[in-house]
Amino acid sequence: MRSKALRYLISIAADIFLVFVAFFVSLMLRFEGVIPPDFQTSFLTLILPIAGVYAISNYAFGLYHRLWRYASSEEAISILGSVTLSTLLLGLADLVIGKPRLLPISVILMGGVLTLAAFASIRYRQRLITGFLWRWRRIRSGYKHRVLVIGAGEAGQLVTWSLNNQREGYEVVGLIDDDPRKVGLSVHGARVLGDRKQIVPTTSRRMADMIVIALDSASGEDFQDILSNCQKTSAKIKVVPNLFEMMESKEGQPPIRDITVEDLLGRKSVPIDVEACRDLLQDKVILVTGGAGSIGSELCRQILRFQPRLLLIMDNNETGLHDLNTEVSLNGLSHLVRICVGDIARESRLEALFQSHKPNIVFHCAAYKHVPILEEYPEEAVWTNVLGTESLARLAMKYEVERFVFISTDKAVEPQSVMGATKRIGELMMFCLSTQGRTKFTSVRFGNVLNSRGSVVPTFLKQIDQGGPVTVTHPEMSRFFMGMLEAVSLIIQAAALTKGGDTFMLEMGEEMNIVELARKIIRLRGLRVGEDIKVIYTGIRPGERLKEELLCAPFENKRQTDHPFISRVESSYSLPVALLEAKIKEIGALAQNGHREQLLSAIWELASFPTHAAQEPLSERTSRS
Repeated sequence: MRSKALRYLISIAADIFLVFVAFFVSLMLRFEGVIPPDFQTSFLTLILPIAGVYAISNYAFGLYHRLWRYASSEEAISILGSVTLSTLLLGLADLVIGKPRLLPISVILMGGVLTLAAFASIRYRQRLITGFLWRWRRIRSGYKHRVLVIGAGEAGQLVTWSLNNQREGYEVVGLIDDDPRKVGLSVHGARVLGDRKQIVPTTSRRMADMIVIALDSASGEDFQDILSNCQKTSAKIKVVPNLFEMMESKEGQPPIRDITVEDLLGRKSVPIDVEACRDLLQDKVILVTGGAGSIGSELCRQILRFQPRLLLIMDNNETGLHDLNTEVSLNGLSHLVRICVGDIARESRLEALFQSHKPNIVFHCAAYKHVPILEEYPEEAVWTNVLGTESLARLAMKYEVERFVFISTDKAVEPQSVMGATKRIGELMMFCLSTQGRTKFTSVRFGNVLNSRGSVVPTFLKQIDQGGPVTVTHPEMSRFFMGMLEAVSLIIQAAALTKGGDTFMLEMGEEMNIVELARKIIRLRGLRVGEDIKVIYTGIRPGERLKEELLCAPFENKRQTDHPFISRVESSYSLPVALLEAKIKEIGALAQNGHREQLLSAIWELASFPTHAAQEPLSERTSRS
């Protein structure tokens, strides 16, 4: 408190001194250096009351409660308002007193102007000194980075000021903005040089080695176009996050971040029917298998927002479960969670879980998913992806689970890999079992999820961190991609939409060429393709194909649901439940006995349904390995 009071006293004393100097100079100027004795006496008598008026006005305008190092135009207006009010009051008092005047009205007005200049100078001294030092550093040591800022709005001007005043040394060489009214104007000493079409030539002409995208608001299409232009340059690319999102986020974010792979997709955030999802999940016992995986763990996070009665998280990865449980505990939600270590291939473990907790809803994410590995170990794929799924589905029927959501993949469409084949069999189970009891079975089919474990994006990033090369299997390889948050929110929405027996397909947008994705990720690191990081081709691996499909034509068609990003797959085929059960039993026996060739034949026979159905009976399908 003492230091605060002392700070106020020093500020008030400084203002009184400045008023004294300003009015003394005014008298000197008014009388050309020779002040009449009467006015000398009046000045000495009145200067303290005059200074007091200014000090009181300054206090009323809050001038003693501001941090002037970061002062802006708002603070300047406060100084102007305080000085103007004080000067008008003093002038009015001088006029009311009448003749003879204690001080000439011209001295009061001139004193007010000089006081305004003095108050502004003393309060903006830090800004003036900083500006001088910034220019001095520019002359002496130059800059580490020459920066082109995209956007001349509030975010752009804030970034420009911040970068120009960093000690590390940045120079904003110009700004880009699509508003033609701003072109040619200056923002903190940097000119607006043109619209987005000028990004490439301006970067080259101004020798910018960094581009900072600082847009207050931009549509996904506009952002993609601007980002595409930035990537044609050799400069590093950064983006300023939304300031309101930063304030609402519990996680700290830097003021400038790297462009993410999600930015490359340009997909807008997907709204869901929150009330429908809450009605589905609130106060329910929910089981998530594979809960320690990428999709499973994010699914758990989003489910917890809807306040379930209990969330059962099952996985055979105890380290992943521990990490997720720690995260949940930090958020104060551990009372809603039960961690369950176990393998879905162990039916006795599943039975005990259903018996103890009787889940209302099951999200089945557990699966082996890496295509080349499962080509070598088809037995393991069958144990988890087929037999584990069947055991889980049967128990769901036995304990009258309300809804069972099976997480599928685009690789299940006309599969060419063991992984895709086992997922296709899972879809057939959901389709057939929906007619057998009260449980609503449904499948949700979608493509690759960015940044999921083992996916191509983390692999590329790791390879870049190690200095390259980045490996791509084939120059024409392409895949569908979507963000993790988007995929999981749509899974929950699909669960709310199902009527049983549904296969839902998430809207994946356009396919992305893997080579182009690799090149863009390299550029996001500010590196040059072929010079800093090379891209090499390693050849298509077992089970892979160049392009994925989302529908099995002509047996499947999609119909739009109430949600624009979710379609219902309508099938023009049927598979008898008894035949499905017989084939799964056969596959299980072959996996247990180690007859690999016969196992592969049985897997392909069942997974290729219905593409062969018009040609021959399922039981007469020839072997395929």
